Amino acid sequence: MSGWPKLSAVVDCHTHLLLSAVATRGPGHDAGRFREAVGAAAGRCRIDTLLGDAAFDGENLHAHARDDLGIRSTVFPVFRRGGGAGPVGGEYRNQMARRFRPKPEGSRYRRVYGQRWQAESAFSRLRRQLGSALRARVWPNQAGEVMLRAVAHNLMLLAA
Repeated sequence: MSGWPKLSAVVDCHTHLLLSAVATRGPGHDAGRFREAVGAAAGRCRIDTLLGDAAFDGENLHAHARDDLGIRSTVFPVFRRGGGAGPVGGEYRNQMARRFRPKPEGSRYRRVYGQRWQAESAFSRLRRQLGSALRARVWPNQAGEVMLRAVAHNLMLLAA
């Protein structure tokens, strides 16, 4: 099987702890492991607001997070498929479109979504401190190494 190791994770924006991590093979759409990663994180702690990029803007993902997992708010920028400008489909996607209309500087939703960079910072820290190249050559070992790095990342944060 060709491809590369890929880590999908739910990150706490305040602590940079990985609340859940799923190792998969790329290339692949990020939304493919959404239910597994968010479900595992929601099983460990209460999530009030879930931030993500436009790859997660699917009505089924909004509904799963809110209705099935009890997450109060999902904040994913609306991805207008085909570049359209009209209304988007779905209750939660419409809500996101309203929230992300151009608003004055300092608007609540812009500030909330502005914290998504914290997740990118956590991934950057993981790569800086533990390296970006894996030593393992076969997929099962690569998956194990990726998950061990996720655990090591959390342990380093807790020890600091």
